[in-house]
Amino acid sequence: MPKPRSTKKLKSAAMEEGRRPTSYDVARIAGVSQSAVSRCFAPNASIAPAKRKLILKVAAEIGYKPNALAQALISRRTNIVAVIISARTNFYYPEVLAELGARLSEKDFRVLLFALSQESEVDGVLDQIWRHSVDGVISAARLSPAQVLQFTEHRVPVVLYNRVATGAASVRCDSVEGEREIVGRLLAAGHRRFSLISGPADNYVAEERRSAALAALAQAGVAEVPEVRGDFTYESGRQAMRELSARSQGQDAIVVVNDMMAIGAMDAARIDLGLSVPRDLSIVGFDGSGASRLGAYDLTTVTQPVHSMAEAAGEILIKRIADFSAPPEQRLFSGNISEGTSARIA
Repeated sequence: MPKPRSTKKLKSAAMEEGRRPTSYDVARIAGVSQSAVSRCFAPNASIAPAKRKLILKVAAEIGYKPNALAQALISRRTNIVAVIISARTNFYYPEVLAELGARLSEKDFRVLLFALSQESEVDGVLDQIWRHSVDGVISAARLSPAQVLQFTEHRVPVVLYNRVATGAASVRCDSVEGEREIVGRLLAAGHRRFSLISGPADNYVAEERRSAALAALAQAGVAEVPEVRGDFTYESGRQAMRELSARSQGQDAIVVVNDMMAIGAMDAARIDLGLSVPRDLSIVGFDGSGASRLGAYDLTTVTQPVHSMAEAAGEILIKRIADFSAPPEQRLFSGNISEGTSARIA
């Protein structure tokens, strides 16, 4: 091995050459092999504590940072997880994405985001995912059996978030239970004339909540439920409320399948129609998004345990990255009713 040079001289030489310090520079100063430097910065690699301490000290002194791309070539892992979300169809997902990013970052994974306008656009991003050689995927968009099979063929583990598919791991909030409970409490408070603001027909969660709400009402003898579809946005919720009012007079409760549309419906009721919420009309949502807790709305809603769900999604995915043969795990979480002032509930 060449005679070690001083930290100061080596750093100055690197700066003069217009380059960053390398692992070779660290090895020369520390008097160790390059493989020792590589092991020092590789997760779970075996290296003597004293040698690790020396290498880290030298690296800090000369400003050396390991190259992620070079490490990926050695480990055959990129430490990148792709996250697929429906950007325009559920405004709750920024909060979900923040939680997922935080949980994955704790495990030294980075997030590569793929945002879809509609869930049916998944096919368009799969080729990009394969090209980026991601270690795993968390999908908050529906996957068909054929798409799940592609993940198996590429040996890329996938965890579905609030979705379900045969052969895929999943983490979900129990939408059926949540809708059943919130509708039941509206019924128990005396509401009998219901309307529904549902979501996009190609959205799994929207359809699950819609079906659950209608089933709970039918079981209670409420057969006729006027319905208008929205696209999960504030504007569509406000417009849906106006349409429902024009079509059906005397409704006393509006069940909305997400919070942002419920907030739009509240503004339409109060501002556009001159109604008092909840005296004249009860409005409930689903998600427990940050906007639902704003004082101007104080929405009654089903709150999803986002922290626990994101933690579970990350845990399951990392387990499957380490062992692709691990069986796909499904976890179902219960939501909680957050009692606001937008509805009269028992």
